[in-house]
Amino acid sequence: MEDHRIIMHQEEILSDNWSVLKKYTYAYRNRAGDWETQQREVYDRGDGAAILLYNTNQNTVILTRQFRIPTYVNGNESGMMIEVCAGMLDEDEPEVCIKKETEEETGYHIENVEKVFEAYMSPGAATEILHFFVAAYTADMKISAGGGKPREQEDIEVLEINFEEAYTMIQTGIITDAKTIMLLQYAKINKLFE
Repeated sequence: MEDHRIIMHQEEILSDNWSVLKKYTYAYRNRAGDWETQQREVYDRGDGAAILLYNTNQNTVILTRQFRIPTYVNGNESGMMIEVCAGMLDEDEPEVCIKKETEEETGYHIENVEKVFEAYMSPGAATEILHFFVAAYTADMKISAGGGKPREQEDIEVLEINFEEAYTMIQTGIITDAKTIMLLQYAKINKLFE
């Protein structure tokens, strides 16, 4: 992991519990050409995938609501977040992962998904790249209640919401999850509901 601006000196594992937290010590050549020694902690939880399920006939989207402890400890009084369906890739390809997560979390069996982009979600602290998808859904694709996997301590509420109502939730601060905002804005910009 070396290039003309980085010389890696040390990599130290600080935690290997839920995911891996490492501290890196390295030399960085800045724009002025001077070398600086820097240390940064980097969280590696793996890459993930997220999907916006949409129904143009009903003008609805499928979102989820679940408790997120990091938001709770950072001031979200209930800790509940409204989000698009998402999950970690683990060993799967992004498309395989998102189809599996969609069924587990929402109860919808989706055959056709469209990858629309990918993005680093917090490049100053985490290695994670998130793969973003959209897919059309209909009522007959619902094969279970969803809700996630109890053995993974998932307790996910499935929400079917009018698209404009969901989009307004960004402005009102009800939806504050970045991946959800990005996919709702993608739907708006690309006129999925027109």
